[in-house]
Amino acid sequence: MASEENITVILYGKHEAFFVAHDKVVIISFSVTGLIMTKTDRIIVTLGKQIVDGKYTPGAALPSEADLCEEFETSRNIIREVYRSLMAKRLIEMKRYRGGFVLPRNQWNYLDTEVLQWVLENDYDPRLISAMSEVRHLVEPAIARWAAERATSSDLAKIEAALNDMVAHNQDRDAFNEADIRYHEAVLESVHNPVLQQLSIAISSLQRAVFERTWMGDEANMPKTLAEHKALFDAIRHQDSEAAERAAMTMIASSTKRLKDIT
Repeated sequence: MASEENITVILYGKHEAFFVAHDKVVIISFSVTGLIMTKTDRIIVTLGKQIVDGKYTPGAALPSEADLCEEFETSRNIIREVYRSLMAKRLIEMKRYRGGFVLPRNQWNYLDTEVLQWVLENDYDPRLISAMSEVRHLVEPAIARWAAERATSSDLAKIEAALNDMVAHNQDRDAFNEADIRYHEAVLESVHNPVLQQLSIAISSLQRAVFERTWMGDEANMPKTLAEHKALFDAIRHQDSEAAERAAMTMIASSTKRLKDIT
């Protein structure tokens, strides 16, 4: 709890907080990245989760624009922003004069952080887990190999700093996962491939969704996780591309096993 003048902030759960000011209470929501969510964001999350949960099945129509305005007590402009976001996530398509319709699951944008997290919360299809593993197997070992060949001293410092943060926060799920993402982003950055760098958001989205679900701080898992990340850093630092590739494969295998075990 924090207080300044007549305003009091009370954290409530992972993604919400109460703001108490002059005897009025306002509930503020936060996104998975910690940013304050707007009303538009909250509607996007609500409808997105409803689609993923199956309330609106593929091929089904969403409620009319007017009905959504009434349900969420908002304007048509905001609902249209929501539509645009859900279209970008490939969850819906807009048909002229007919409104929004849910797209087939195989067209959803699984590289969108929110879509992937919503699906992982509700979908235990082993085919999805296998597909995620295949994507990681495709890109991460190559990234590790190239990092070992190209990383500069500045790159190594960034990777090591993120690794040190992982060690320091290994019992704090959120802080650990943020450090883990920075670690992998630093490895990717060290490849110095401007085209590949454009994929960093998509790759980070995939990794973030996996890490959120597979974090295990117990003694049976955390030391192994840290050791695997240390092994990759050491291989990159020693410019051993083959060892770096093996280390990346080991990390992916461990993460995939944890994901399968909990689903």
